[in-house]
Amino acid sequence: MIVASRSTTPAAGPEAAGATAADPKRWWILAVIATAQLMVVLDLTVMNLALPSAQRSLHFTTADRQWVVTAYALSFGSLLLFCGRLADLIGRKTTFLTGLVGFATASAVGGASVDFSMLVTARACQGVFGALLAPSALSLLATTFRDPKERAKAFGVYGAVAAAGGGLGLLLGGALTSYLSWRWCMYINAVFAAVAITGGALLVSRRPRTQGGRLDVPDVVTVSGGMFCLVYGFSNAASHSWGTPSTWSFLALGCALLIAFAFRQSRAAQPLLPPRVVLDRNRGGAYLTVLILGAATFGLFLFLVYYMQVTLGYSAVRSGVAMLPTVLVSGVVATLGNTRILPRLGPKPMVGVGMLLTAAGMVWLTRIGADSTYASALLGPLLVTGAGNGLIFGMVAATGTFGVAPLDAGVASASINTGQQLGGSIGTALLNSIAAGAAGRYLSGHLHGRPTPQLLQAAAIHSYTTVFWWCAGLYAAGAVLCGALLRPGPLARPETAPTAPAPLPTTAAH
Repeated sequence: MIVASRSTTPAAGPEAAGATAADPKRWWILAVIATAQLMVVLDLTVMNLALPSAQRSLHFTTADRQWVVTAYALSFGSLLLFCGRLADLIGRKTTFLTGLVGFATASAVGGASVDFSMLVTARACQGVFGALLAPSALSLLATTFRDPKERAKAFGVYGAVAAAGGGLGLLLGGALTSYLSWRWCMYINAVFAAVAITGGALLVSRRPRTQGGRLDVPDVVTVSGGMFCLVYGFSNAASHSWGTPSTWSFLALGCALLIAFAFRQSRAAQPLLPPRVVLDRNRGGAYLTVLILGAATFGLFLFLVYYMQVTLGYSAVRSGVAMLPTVLVSGVVATLGNTRILPRLGPKPMVGVGMLLTAAGMVWLTRIGADSTYASALLGPLLVTGAGNGLIFGMVAATGTFGVAPLDAGVASASINTGQQLGGSIGTALLNSIAAGAAGRYLSGHLHGRPTPQLLQAAAIHSYTTVFWWCAGLYAAGAVLCGALLRPGPLARPETAPTAPAPLPTTAAH
């Protein structure tokens, strides 16, 4: 073995080496990773805008429409931790390129769909390869940039892409659907993937795989099954109700499986998700932050788009353009936050201020009305929420992977994506239920005879403002909870951070 005369602890591996010899191609690698991340983030919102056109083209029912989104969410959410650990064990370049090729292929098949079953199958396959791609990309970033200043810049760019990608997806999806076809909302992924595959194959070097590691099959089955049940349960609650057996039974089973998984991790010789990854206060705070952010951000994008298109009569393209202030501000603030604020003050004030700013923006949005103008009712809140989200996104990826040994980088990255996916599922179910209940109560309290279009419009606006109040509450709670969990002060430098004990056998044992 090439490490016969060296220590085999994690600190002596690629992390230590990377601290003294930076990869000369690292900035090009960042561009490749940012392209892949942008593709994944864009796909989430682009496909939502394409759904009505796809439904008309393939003639599937409104009840079936949710499965185009749910099929992706189920496979993506349930496989993230497994795929994150897989990247650690078999090599991040391998999983990164495999995820890109598979995601692009599934997207092309989905764009060429001739019926509903073909589209749903393609979306499920997209989720599988997305689960392989997303943690591989972030863990490559975490292991490529070791210098604190360069790391801050790299994660600032990554945070800007994550923060701005959803809004860009609205703009791109609206343009593609309006001027080309809903199919191009899936074909476009092949363009991003081709760039990232070429760059990844040429620029990303293969690093030594984790020696002696293995996947514990019961752990994989337990956590994947638990995540599947939770995502399915929340998705079912969004389309049916919380009281149906198919909702509460899956949620209960999912919780039981995840509790069993957590119990096993503290006793397993080679845990799928080592407790040392999540029990660090800063990393745990980052994962909780992205969970709350995923739930609350759903209200901003979905219900605000409903308001603009249904109430104000905006086209898909115009509503996408209307979101540009959020995209631009969040991208700029994410970069500045990671390069200027995070190194000096640490993640705690970024999360607190970011959550409170976004909460204020959501409260501001509760003033919308049927005759509101963009300049008076939307522009200000969009700028404020963009700044808040930029601060939050700017620190989550950097903090959630900070200080982990290279052998844990993949699963730490997967934990961020898992929190975001689970938060989105919770937000979808919770806020849809709140909106439906608010609209129903408004109608029952104001109805005299047949409902008029004006009354229906007022009920819809009331449901949107109710959701915005709830989102403001989620952000405010996040400011308190996450702020209390995160440590004060800057993140410790990698060389002074505590080194986790090596969980794997040394090379002498092989």
